[in-house]
Amino acid sequence: MRTPFIAANWKMYKTVHEAVVFVKEFRKLVQDVSDVEIVVAPPFTAVHAVAEAARSSNVGVAGQDLHWEREGAFTGAVSAGMLKEAGAEYVIIGHSERRRLFGETDATVNRKLVAAIGAQLTPIVCIGETLDERERNETLPVLDRQIKQGLDGVHADQIAAMVIAYEPVWAIGTGRNATPAQAGEAHAHIRSRLRQWFGGDAAEQCHIIYGGSVKPDNIRELSSLADVDGALVGGASLDVRSFHEIVTRGRRAAV
Repeated sequence: MRTPFIAANWKMYKTVHEAVVFVKEFRKLVQDVSDVEIVVAPPFTAVHAVAEAARSSNVGVAGQDLHWEREGAFTGAVSAGMLKEAGAEYVIIGHSERRRLFGETDATVNRKLVAAIGAQLTPIVCIGETLDERERNETLPVLDRQIKQGLDGVHADQIAAMVIAYEPVWAIGTGRNATPAQAGEAHAHIRSRLRQWFGGDAAEQCHIIYGGSVKPDNIRELSSLADVDGALVGGASLDVRSFHEIVTRGRRAAV
């Protein structure tokens, strides 16, 4: 049975003070929500403070990225162990902005995924096609490549425990979002590939969530789709009331 999973990706927004104020208010609003898994991903500078502010609540904490090495001469990078020590339980891997702006590839996604699993962080692995790829009808082959290469060598029980975020790149920060038909097709395809390559149990237990201009006014329709298990929310998660509304509207019967 999959509980809806809704995560806030704050990207390069919020100081430590702003992040803590948000979490202290937000945790009160969702304290009685037991049928949604809730996660916030603050900037690295605020991970520890947010984890402390969220302690003993139903709000989990994620890092926005990580390096695959445990330590080394990697200026500006953060390891899985560092995130874990700071209080993170989850980590976002392969976000389209990391792929587009920082040269992330399916190979580096795979290395980061292995590092996250080794540190007992739950990965939130992002996949999705660009606008050009969609217009060339390459969406499904692109998803196949990203799943096959990004998840290479990962065991079925590890797939079952992770989160995959389908994020059409053309919908990230653009105000556009996939139609229910487009999202439904992509999510069903991802689950079918997981079933084919990792087995039925892994496919049924793995959370597959949607990311791309998610807002309070579209989350309910997206969450009603059989294979959409929640959302990775960007801009609309920066406001306490907006994100609370997304969480409450994103509830649906577990499947």
